[in-house]
Amino acid sequence: MRAKNFADRHLGPGETDRTEMLRALGLDSMEQLVDAVLPAGIRLGRELDLPAALSEDDALAQLRAYAGQNHTGRSYIGTGYYDTRTPGVISRNILQNPGWYTAYTPYQAEIAQGRLEVLMVFQTMISDLTGCDVCNSSLLDEATAAAEAVAMAKRCSKRGSSDTVVVDVACHPQTRAVVRTRAEAAGLEIVERDLSDAGALDGVECVAVLTQNPTTDGRLRDLTALADATHEAGARLIAAVDLLALTMMRTPASMGADIVVGSTQRFGVPLGFGGPHAAFLATTSKLARRVPGRIIGVSRDADGEPAYRMALQTREQHIRRAKATSNVCTAQVLPAVLAAMYAVYHGPDGLKFIANTILEQTARVAASLERGGLQLLAGPRFDTIVASLGESAARVRSQTHDAGIRLRWLDDTTCGISIGEGVAEEELATLVRCFGCDLVDTAPATAWPDAVKRTTTFMTHPVFERYRSETEMLRYIHRLQGKDLSLTASMIPLGSCTMKLNATSEMEPISYEGFSAIHPFVPTEDAKGYAQMHEELEGWLAEITGFASVSLQPNAGSQGEYAGLLVIRAYHQARGDGHRTICLIPTSAHGTNPASAVMAGMSVVEVACDDDGNVDVHDLRAKAAEHSENLGALMITYPSTHGVFEEAVREICEIVHEHGGQVYLDGANLNAMVGHCRPGDIGADVCHLNLHKTFCIPHGGGGPGMGPIGVVAHLAPFLPGHPLVDCGGTQAIGPVSAAPWGSPSILPISWAYIAMMGPDGLREATEVAILSANYIARRLQGHFDVLYTGANGLVAHECILDVRPFKAVGVSVDDIAKRLMDYGFHGPTMSWPVVGTLMVEPTESESKAELDRFIDAMIAIRGEIRDIEEGRFTAESSPLRGAPHTAWSVMAADWDAAYTRKEAAYPAEGQKAFKFWPTVRRVDNVYGDKNLQTQLPEELGS
Repeated sequence: MRAKNFADRHLGPGETDRTEMLRALGLDSMEQLVDAVLPAGIRLGRELDLPAALSEDDALAQLRAYAGQNHTGRSYIGTGYYDTRTPGVISRNILQNPGWYTAYTPYQAEIAQGRLEVLMVFQTMISDLTGCDVCNSSLLDEATAAAEAVAMAKRCSKRGSSDTVVVDVACHPQTRAVVRTRAEAAGLEIVERDLSDAGALDGVECVAVLTQNPTTDGRLRDLTALADATHEAGARLIAAVDLLALTMMRTPASMGADIVVGSTQRFGVPLGFGGPHAAFLATTSKLARRVPGRIIGVSRDADGEPAYRMALQTREQHIRRAKATSNVCTAQVLPAVLAAMYAVYHGPDGLKFIANTILEQTARVAASLERGGLQLLAGPRFDTIVASLGESAARVRSQTHDAGIRLRWLDDTTCGISIGEGVAEEELATLVRCFGCDLVDTAPATAWPDAVKRTTTFMTHPVFERYRSETEMLRYIHRLQGKDLSLTASMIPLGSCTMKLNATSEMEPISYEGFSAIHPFVPTEDAKGYAQMHEELEGWLAEITGFASVSLQPNAGSQGEYAGLLVIRAYHQARGDGHRTICLIPTSAHGTNPASAVMAGMSVVEVACDDDGNVDVHDLRAKAAEHSENLGALMITYPSTHGVFEEAVREICEIVHEHGGQVYLDGANLNAMVGHCRPGDIGADVCHLNLHKTFCIPHGGGGPGMGPIGVVAHLAPFLPGHPLVDCGGTQAIGPVSAAPWGSPSILPISWAYIAMMGPDGLREATEVAILSANYIARRLQGHFDVLYTGANGLVAHECILDVRPFKAVGVSVDDIAKRLMDYGFHGPTMSWPVVGTLMVEPTESESKAELDRFIDAMIAIRGEIRDIEEGRFTAESSPLRGAPHTAWSVMAADWDAAYTRKEAAYPAEGQKAFKFWPTVRRVDNVYGDKNLQTQLPEELGS
């Protein structure tokens, strides 16, 4: 019997199932299906020029070889990235556990209570350490968090206030660079100053001041005088901080900081050559509604019991669009979970022990170097030493390099040494010997002024004291996992956010030391394996999309949108067309599109859609002509957000080009194109790719993701660069992410997927995704209307079910989504892109049996709606309104519902063998927003 290749394992329906599914559509072959769905004018007409598929063993062997080419010696580079140790119980049971990494963003709170609790732990931890009232549940990285804080400060300022932002030269260089990139696009002026003396702000009018504490060269500072000077200037003080240092330092809020940002990387999250790492933004409660990203809060459910949920969602892009607080549509949930659990496992005493060990080791190294006659940068320090080496610099550089040690070289004769967690005694001895010194046995820590010493407690909630033994920690992790629905329990049929298989063979390499233990700013020769993998992946993605060049730097889909628009902006400016700032966006576009355009300094003009959900070409032509002189770009999603391939896409691109604009294609739906058509061939100039969708990086419960961009040749010179690493185009825009390649430690996932699928498997995956979506749409015909179809009555990779007619009997889209939980499913995407609809996307990884189980559940729910229509129930007394039902609720002694307990909890055949239980009833969103609570209540915490 032939061994299964990887594509056979990845694709859910087998040959027999596909035949039956095609028969349901009245078709005989996949070729017929593709011919009926994809417009002939956009077809590729050839095979992708990619290597033949590798077996799983061969792909893993190649990735092990790449990892082996990366240098994993001790890094003392620091600069915002530090050695840390991920406890095994966390690594094995969260990072490597599909129960945690395959869950979706917690839009359906009732089946995401475990993850939401950990994010509350995360927020509580950050608030305690920073002294701030409110913290978000993660951002992409420290540099973009700082840039978000600058934008937030501007939003909070009075109309007509200054557009100047003062940035401390003591901030990390990648932070300064990303902030400058973002600020310039937003029309803000960046002024860099040495803020070690608060007098540097005398006479300055500004909207925000950004500083770093400890500074990039390791100095600890009392920010009080700087905060006073900032406030006198009418600005807000933003402090970028080190969380581990804050276990011993006075809180930045008590020093006067208005907004505090930073990274949680050193709380157990591997270096990973730069990411993914969870950043944070914390501030005062009065600014809560201005905070970018997600905030988790406490509300109550239908029984009055406490429940977690995402709070203040009215700030988000799908609602506020061009007026959103930011374009952040996902963040770094899985890394945030790792960091929070690291804090839970160690507790405040454990964190202080780690911090104090680093402080002592730093003091010993400093004393050893000073005893050897070296000059060190003076001042109180935590973990970083800066040494002036003079004529000995070349010798030290050579000896440390030969010893496998990597330092931060600030110039030819000055180096920085940053101590991380887990440095052994013999490693310290080897380090100082490279400087010609002997390691001292003990040394008093550099005296800290009382003004910077921490005197307050932190992390006093019982959750940070309860789980010291591995046994208890293991049980806590698994109790929380059991409260979340993930792909381990059922398909997750969300449209536009494909939740496909994240194969074990794809996930395994992210734990290889050669990928996980590399600092992002190591010398080029230390990352040869990464470089080769990146080069191959960029080439493969360029071939798949039809573009000339690819940048892997954007570390989220929203970041890819933004980067693509900045590249277009730079292209226009280089041609003397800086006035081309109008961005046309169809009304059906992702909510992040208009938010990204505004962030990129563009003005949004909406383009109408016709009754079939397609871009209204007549309106587009009129808007393009009206704004011809200033047209910068069109943003379009293809296939459309309505789930169809628009026949006029080439014409749409030609219209924009005729009027001097560039076409940005949102690649969120690329999984319906791979192997059959390419964005670059149909007229797009730039496209971002959701690697966390089409190319199998898991959603991680709401992050991480990756959003690389592909561009045509004339845009390639403008691809983003980086201040510390040679990357990007010849006329590169500034960096959009803190690390040169975004979140590179998760790129092996997409490399493995493409390598193991090969050109044939990738094309087949597209076909099966289209087949599965049409199979669902056809089987639900007569029960639910499909809102949009293509020319032949078929959809692309997703279908929109119209449930608006049921509003007449009191049934809402929420009722259906909550009732699906009782059947064991996550609800489809609700009310987007059309209010009152459900967008369903099955993906190619789900078997026909699972598709049928979902279809049967939807048909059964339609029957429950019919019971209301026929008068058996009112909407209020029906199981739909009572949903979801917890085990506790159906065990209650008093059962006064109009339906039976079995109808409530076991509505489908087969649930007796396995039942996923929601752990709270329907959550009251309004109550949660009116009573905003963003830290873990004393009585909660499993």
